[in-house]
Amino acid sequence: MKPLLPILLRRSLFFIAASLLIGTGLPSVAADNSTRIRPFKIQVEESVLRDLKERLAKTRWPDAAPGDPWELGVPLGYVKELTEYWQTKYDWRKQEQALNQLGQFITTIDGMEIHFMHVRSKHTNALPLLLVHGWPGSFVEFSKVIGPFTEPEKHGGKAADAFHVVIPSLVGFGFSGKQTERGWSSQRMAEVFAKLMARLGYERYGAQGGDWGGGIVRWIAGGDGGHCVGAHNNFPSGSMPTNEPMKGVTQLEMDRMTNRRRELNDHYGYASIQSTRPQTLGYGLNDSPAGLAAWITDKFWAWSDHGGKLENSFSKDDLLNNIMIYWVTQSMPSSARIYFESSHNAPRPSTMTPWANTGRGAPMGYALFPKEINVPPRAWVERANGQPLFHWTEFPKGGHFAALETPDLLVQDVREFFRKVKAAPPK
Repeated sequence: MKPLLPILLRRSLFFIAASLLIGTGLPSVAADNSTRIRPFKIQVEESVLRDLKERLAKTRWPDAAPGDPWELGVPLGYVKELTEYWQTKYDWRKQEQALNQLGQFITTIDGMEIHFMHVRSKHTNALPLLLVHGWPGSFVEFSKVIGPFTEPEKHGGKAADAFHVVIPSLVGFGFSGKQTERGWSSQRMAEVFAKLMARLGYERYGAQGGDWGGGIVRWIAGGDGGHCVGAHNNFPSGSMPTNEPMKGVTQLEMDRMTNRRRELNDHYGYASIQSTRPQTLGYGLNDSPAGLAAWITDKFWAWSDHGGKLENSFSKDDLLNNIMIYWVTQSMPSSARIYFESSHNAPRPSTMTPWANTGRGAPMGYALFPKEINVPPRAWVERANGQPLFHWTEFPKGGHFAALETPDLLVQDVREFFRKVKAAPPK
């Protein structure tokens, strides 16, 4: 095997003394392609937190929309309730301390600073598992599954189910670097994450993701099959085939898809804006914490199985931990660019090294939650995948942010998928 970037680091290098970054906790903008991995801690300056509270206190509120409270967007009452909690009760320092208890690192790959969590299991035979978020998520989306994955025996599993977890922040998201040139599509990010796993010394690994992360792990399964042993995806994709579209499709599946599309009929505007004018949108969301909270919360409302009360699915701390990652890093404008770049096919960034597929594609497994954005028939997903699915599970509850909303269900399905992978004959 010849990885695209040399594997020069051993685990001991993770603890090399490095100057911890200050200010908002953002990585320095280094232009080198060093393979060095530097320890990282989040250190948000107190002035940033004071400024946040001042901005929240000075929010210029719109009038309340008439009609159904959520029909025109996030209702005024809920945004006021959430931001009041943000100002008076939410404890960022407590959350920051908890995140810093986990291993966080920065490394430069293809000219881009990549932030990632790396939490190793005590079980030496654990399978490395790459976990990839999407928008408007972040690496904190996986906080509830780290323990069950790394210490399965404490969470209803067995030692054989253990994983070493690697959780990167997407390019332009959170504490990863921001784009300085065009071309950073989701596929390019997938290449970088495959190179990250090689840099960490992992010859074999699994992958899991949803939203943009679902597309990224699907690409990794196909493009790095020489190292990726399987990819689990909770964002099934598959459009209506032109040839015999109803072959293998049940009426129940069609009704489910039709009903979900009807529910989300007025919820697709964000993607059109972010795919065409992300910079224009960014000025307002980077300046107003209340506006940022509303923009993100709108998606958590639309894509979760809350039954009419959002906090049936997510606590206010769950919501604000994720929102804070965007606020303190000022990464909403840069994160939205993934929509533009993934739909405009710009040339590869000049800093990127080449990529060549490493082997035959790895098996894919899917979990379908009823309040996901896409709930296509299984037969369509199989045809889009190009072969019968290795694993498919339909759940009676849950939505788009599975790792945060229904972590127990996701963990169990990921375990079952990789048990099948491990039991399957070698490729």
